[in-house]
Amino acid sequence: MTLLTWSRECIVGVGAIDDQHGILMDTLNELRVMLLRGADRRDVILQLERLIDFTQMHFQSEEQLLLKQGFPGINDHRTAHQHLLAKLYVALEQINHEEVPHFPSLLEFLPSWYLDHVEKLDQPCGAWLNEHGVY
Repeated sequence: MTLLTWSRECIVGVGAIDDQHGILMDTLNELRVMLLRGADRRDVILQLERLIDFTQMHFQSEEQLLLKQGFPGINDHRTAHQHLLAKLYVALEQINHEEVPHFPSLLEFLPSWYLDHVEKLDQPCGAWLNEHGVY
């Protein structure tokens, strides 16, 4: 398994967002290592709940910044955030309710979820914020 690593492709260009993305990356990597090592279901659930809690805080912070700065695509961005969170909640529900959770699908989903979030959603916002003096 390859862990997510910080690279230029991860940089949005807004310090607070980049810092939070680093924490998200670390949390995701911890969860992926736990899954690979066969951690107890309860420990996996707690780590996924931590990921969800931090993701919610990150999304709220990001949305507040975009709203404050008058970002024109805020509604679409918020909707995308809601869809991403919904996917995390589905993963949590599956782990909570499946007799034998299918961890490989979660292992595949987590890095793509993170990279989609950063590259498709946040980098265009970061460029827009930078153009408007927010770093």
